[in-house]
Amino acid sequence: MKFNAIFAGLLSGSLLLVACAGDDGKQMTASNSATASASASASASASASASASASATDGETSGSTGGGSASASAGTTTTAGGSTGDATAMGTDTCSIFGCDTTGMIGTACDIWGQDCPDGEKCTAWANDGGSSWNDNKCVPVDPNPKQAGDVCTAQGSGVSGLDDCDKGMMCWNTDENNMGYCIEFCMGSPDAPFCSDPQSACAIANDGVLPICLPGCDPLLQDCPGDDACLPLNDGFVCVLDASGPDAGADGDPCEYANACDPGLFCANAEFVPGCQAAGCCSSFCNLDDPNMCPLMGQGAECVPFYEMGMAPPGKENLGGCGLPG
Repeated sequence: MKFNAIFAGLLSGSLLLVACAGDDGKQMTASNSATASASASASASASASASASASATDGETSGSTGGGSASASAGTTTTAGGSTGDATAMGTDTCSIFGCDTTGMIGTACDIWGQDCPDGEKCTAWANDGGSSWNDNKCVPVDPNPKQAGDVCTAQGSGVSGLDDCDKGMMCWNTDENNMGYCIEFCMGSPDAPFCSDPQSACAIANDGVLPICLPGCDPLLQDCPGDDACLPLNDGFVCVLDASGPDAGADGDPCEYANACDPGLFCANAEFVPGCQAAGCCSSFCNLDDPNMCPLMGQGAECVPFYEMGMAPPGKENLGGCGLPG
């Protein structure tokens, strides 16, 4: 399937995933890997694509649930191999409801795809520099009574510590100020052929490859994601990503540097598509073609334009549009 050519540019920028702001802040940029891209063609029209934001270049993720850099590309598999770092990584004392780790040595490096840690341990992502962005992988103990995908979970210390009570092959995602979130699966397969066990999810390979995660699917018109997550294009559908807009930005017409630097219900579109936009990209709303009068910038010439090229919309998305100047 292909997106309308006027949207092509919005798929050629980076995706910045930002978790709920707890003590760490949390921003994370993700990538639409082979499986994470909006199959929508930034390819569909390289000619009409300006870079605005949502899929293929470097990004950066940081936050209480994380951060780092990632790459993505529309309709293709792009991964940025992440480094595993030293055999051991130095850490600081970490205390939580689970107790304190004062050893200073917090886990050996590992293969996030191969899950090659010793029995009773799992390979996960963490911030090895005490920062707020996932930038490495390490082995950590698996909780004796591990939580499963979708279950409420608790992270130890911070959302980027790598320590949580989710099962092997999973991590605690989208943690709040109390370090509570929900378990999501890491992608399976390989960087070249990633997949998720849930067909309704899509694999996003983020933070230079150290964070391959399966994000849940959603409906861009309903914006039915958990919490404040935004529903944005990824692969052949839409998935929930962390809202990176911040409290004072992300409204219709606001400048945006990343695909998810707009409020839920909006996306980062090419400048020429948004009335009055003076940046590389600006936020614009999704709209329903069956209710075309819902565009906030209609008074400035914006219309509800089909999001997909004629005949290319996936089942159930035939009425999906984007508010903007018609091409």
